[in-house]
Amino acid sequence: MMAKAFICGASSTSLSIDERAFFAAERPWGLILFARNCHEPEQIRDIVAEFRECVADIDAPVLIDQEGGRVRRLRPPMVADYPPGDTYGRIFARDRHAGLRAAWLGARLIGGDLRDLGINVDCLPIVDVRFPDTDDVIGDRAYGDTPDQVAEIGRAIASGLEAAGVLPVLKHIPGHGRATVDSHHELPVVDAAKTDLYNVDFVPFRRLSDLPLAMTAHIVYRALDPQNCATHSSKVIAEIIRGEIGFDGCLMSDDVSMRALGGDMRERVTGLFAAGCDLALHCNGDFAEMRNVAAASPELRGKALVRANAAKARIHAPEPVDRGALREEFERLIGD
Repeated sequence: MMAKAFICGASSTSLSIDERAFFAAERPWGLILFARNCHEPEQIRDIVAEFRECVADIDAPVLIDQEGGRVRRLRPPMVADYPPGDTYGRIFARDRHAGLRAAWLGARLIGGDLRDLGINVDCLPIVDVRFPDTDDVIGDRAYGDTPDQVAEIGRAIASGLEAAGVLPVLKHIPGHGRATVDSHHELPVVDAAKTDLYNVDFVPFRRLSDLPLAMTAHIVYRALDPQNCATHSSKVIAEIIRGEIGFDGCLMSDDVSMRALGGDMRERVTGLFAAGCDLALHCNGDFAEMRNVAAASPELRGKALVRANAAKARIHAPEPVDRGALREEFERLIGD
């Protein structure tokens, strides 16, 4: 039985009887964990193993948002603390080599924390270019305000995660930095000219277009498609994400439960697949919503299956390192 083309959450620190039956019957491609699912290390390993047992895939993707700073589902004392993305940007601004090394080290250490728990996908790097009016939903998560700096730091973070055996997710394609409202609560509309988007916002995504997974932005770009946000726009996905940017990896939506999307849950999910997304992402663990997401999600087939399998094939055993020595170097660099 094929996996279905969606990723979903769970409601608590272990799977309920209903969730176990749902996962076994619907076989989502992946599970995403949030703070509500993460109490202590052994419990996290158990819920990861439960999910993989239900879907009969010992390598099934288990995702998390572990960026550092505000966006982190795992916190001390369970794991070490890590800074927000703009810390690497500030180091880079005064010493490019030190900034890239700090970014790689931070990602390598985060990846090591995740692999210890059985988690094999991290929703990083975030390569949205920051602008003076960028909403705080991005804010200090951004690596800088120039596309070159953002791209270089993004590459270092992706490389550090992969060295730890964790799959990176490029986000939020084709660029969230110009949004002046939070897409968790309302639909951002960007009025920038097409040339500005091509010459700034798209640049980091173009340079990292070889990454295996990317997450869409729930944003309307008037110059590209004034009617539909990127997640629901066949024009943006075909002409910009697949065309101009050149991303040929597995394309997942941002969370379909966010208020930026209109319509009921089935309409949201049907719309993103019609537009050209490969996977739907649903995060909040609401069981009724999950059932609707599953009902609207097809089995993974054709190019979507090829891309999803290629992404999973990029996951490998961690490269051996002295993590204690890496942490000492990391703390020195971010403390200087």
